[in-house]
Amino acid sequence: MAKDIEASGPEAGFQSKDYQDPPPAPLIDAEEFTQWSLYRAVIAEFIATLLFLYITVLTVIGYKSQTDPAMNTDECGGVGILGIAWAFGGMIFVLVYCTAGISGGHINPAVTFGLLLARKVSLVRAVLYIAAQCLGAICGCGLVKAFQKSYYTRYGGGANELADGYNKGTGLGAEIIGTFVLVYTVFSATDPKRNARDSHVPVLAPLPIGFAVFMVHLATIPITGTGINPARSFGAAVIYNKEKAWDDQWLFWVGPFVGAAIAAIYHQYILRAGAIKALGSFRSSSKI
Repeated sequence: MAKDIEASGPEAGFQSKDYQDPPPAPLIDAEEFTQWSLYRAVIAEFIATLLFLYITVLTVIGYKSQTDPAMNTDECGGVGILGIAWAFGGMIFVLVYCTAGISGGHINPAVTFGLLLARKVSLVRAVLYIAAQCLGAICGCGLVKAFQKSYYTRYGGGANELADGYNKGTGLGAEIIGTFVLVYTVFSATDPKRNARDSHVPVLAPLPIGFAVFMVHLATIPITGTGINPARSFGAAVIYNKEKAWDDQWLFWVGPFVGAAIAAIYHQYILRAGAIKALGSFRSSSKI
């Protein structure tokens, strides 16, 4: 059992809360299929991803239509890259806030994959989440096309593509680093040990996660349009269905999954010293 640790110096007398790491989630738990909480969470992920794609893709198409010289519009008008980044970051903030207590508010297969590697979710839940996220993204983009079909086709459907002048290595690197920033922020903002230790400092987890998405979009929109979410890229490619979007699609799966894996390993085994704890446990057991 963990013991209370008394602070020294001016903070003497303050005692931190007892803390114990939660047990790792099982890879496969058949009983999970009988729980309504699993299906409720899957539905929440589907709806959240649908709303995310609907709002953000509409924002992208609206900006392009407002700045199209062929339409005699103001080239400096519209929300700009800053507005697009705010749309993505703001929607993630809102949707994570709304769904965190139901599904954890992943809304992104890369986040789900990173949490799976860290044993925060089961394999069953991860697979269902990713399927729901991809289906939600397709439906969200489908709604955009249904409401604004001519604009949707004319302005690229919000599909992620590697921008002219950049090679695939640069695009892959941008996706890896961008997703690392996002998933690293997710781990840090939701770390139960931090919540126990710093419980006197209120932390609103969706806020830093939304800001991470915002900042990454500012940096990588000119390169790849910013994927960092395979469901977002996949849903837009399915509905837009043009060759360029499909040719570059692998970038928006490989990059985010690699970035998420690096973030999970960094947080669990470096920052949380998981490797040292495991080694210490092995040494203790070997002496018995």
